[in-house]
Amino acid sequence: MKKFNTQPPFSSRFRYAVLAMLFIIVAGCSGLRLAYNNGDTVLYWWLNAYVDLDRDQKGWVREDIDKLFDWHRKTQLKDYVEILRTGQKQLQGNVTQADLMADYSEIKHRTQALLLKAAPELADLARSLKPEQIAQMEKKFKSNNDDYRKKYLSGDQDKRQQLRYKKAMEQFELWFGSFSREQEAQIRKASDARPLNNEIWLDERMRRQQNVLNLVKKVQQEKLGKDATVALINTLVKDSFERLEHSERKAFFDAYESSTAQMVLTVIKIATPAQKEHAIKRMQGWIDDFNSLASQPK
Repeated sequence: MKKFNTQPPFSSRFRYAVLAMLFIIVAGCSGLRLAYNNGDTVLYWWLNAYVDLDRDQKGWVREDIDKLFDWHRKTQLKDYVEILRTGQKQLQGNVTQADLMADYSEIKHRTQALLLKAAPELADLARSLKPEQIAQMEKKFKSNNDDYRKKYLSGDQDKRQQLRYKKAMEQFELWFGSFSREQEAQIRKASDARPLNNEIWLDERMRRQQNVLNLVKKVQQEKLGKDATVALINTLVKDSFERLEHSERKAFFDAYESSTAQMVLTVIKIATPAQKEHAIKRMQGWIDDFNSLASQPK
């Protein structure tokens, strides 16, 4: 396999890792198959924006992305079907916060498995990077962080709370349809109960970016072989996930995860039978699409 030129082994593939789930959140039932079938192209152009792939890299990067999507289609989509079926059963039963936390852990597990699967290709990519491509990646990180500051670190506490609530409602409405004013008030209260510290999220974001930059610079400076590079990437991926459990900010992370699960539980508890049926039907549409995608080549 040729050298897979990725600047952000973890950051780049982390974006892809949740790409399939993002399609679930962003795309409607009728658009899921189209979105997934074009996901390899989306990932390629996203990656190219970070490192400005050269003529040689473009061909084999596309090939590696195609192979990753092929593996994902054949081995992972059936698991997504089971996750969605579990969600349907939970909506029809008496779902608990512990159930929701277990669902979240399962998605994290799936994400990590995908990143580790991509490690050999990411190693090829990291080893092929040129100094100007690493500089481009660093510049892109900085630009993204500037955008984050403008959007999430401006305004007072209430403005930040409102923005976060609005983003949550966009997804809840996708699942359940429209809500009454009384329901919206309860959801806003649950949303505001979550700890809010966008400075922490920015710092964590920058920490991950710096870890990626340190990795690719080390690979280039020490001219590491593929096996050594794969080992570094695997360690980076695992450490990134384990940080939630072993960070000095563990109390904040735990409180945020718990309160977010409580917010979702609140939405489920106050949802009307018609709203729950809306969510169940939407899940069924995704189940049908994933089954179709898993059984057919692109």
